[in-house]
Amino acid sequence: VQLQASGGGLVQAGDSLRLSCAASGRTFSSYAIGWFRQAPGKEREFVAAISRSGGGTPYAKSVRGRFIISRDNLKATVYLQMNSLKPEDTAVYYCAGHPQYFGTNWHQYNFWGHGTQVTVSS
Repeated sequence: VQLQASGGGLVQAGDSLRLSCAASGRTFSSYAIGWFRQAPGKEREFVAAISRSGGGTPYAKSVRGRFIISRDNLKATVYLQMNSLKPEDTAVYYCAGHPQYFGTNWHQYNFWGHGTQVTVSS
């Protein structure tokens, strides 16, 4: 499966953005998807993930209550709704896939899309 992240941009603190992770291939529903981000000079960090069914949705503490992850298997797309954005959310956001794993360890994911830049100004 190939993944493509989109929807990033430049926004002000308090604004919202919705990122999309679109997948090619007919087996999208067979993959769990995770969102990760990486800011300049920092390590890649977990943001949120969603299981194949959508029933499991872990979040990083830093985004819980502000971000919502969801998936539409018919459209082969996972969304990350980001609300109440903060300057510290500024990073390149990546989506990644795995047949079963939807945890926080980015090393476990098999497939990665190109990132999309999110910049939040204060």
